[in-house]
Amino acid sequence: MSDAARALWQQRKADFDGAVYNHAQDHKRLTGQIKRVWDCMKDGQWRTLDEIAIATSDPHASISAQLRHLRKEKFGSHTIDKRPRGDRANGLWEYRLNG
Repeated sequence: MSDAARALWQQRKADFDGAVYNHAQDHKRLTGQIKRVWDCMKDGQWRTLDEIAIATSDPHASISAQLRHLRKEKFGSHTIDKRPRGDRANGLWEYRLNG
């Protein structure tokens, strides 16, 4: 994560939320996940969930959640593009952090 993005998160005191979120139990793990996903995706290259998982060692469901978080205002309002890779009928999607 860039120093600017880290400063923004600290300034806004961005935190995760949800019905079963427990700050004491979940914050450190989720913060590590979103940082790893950010570091992987900040170059703007297209990647599938599997490619991101290989780079970050995080589960696909967690990566999807962190990509959604990056779209939220409190995590920077980033644009995450999505497109099919190959034949759309195969259901394989790829993602990129745009800007």
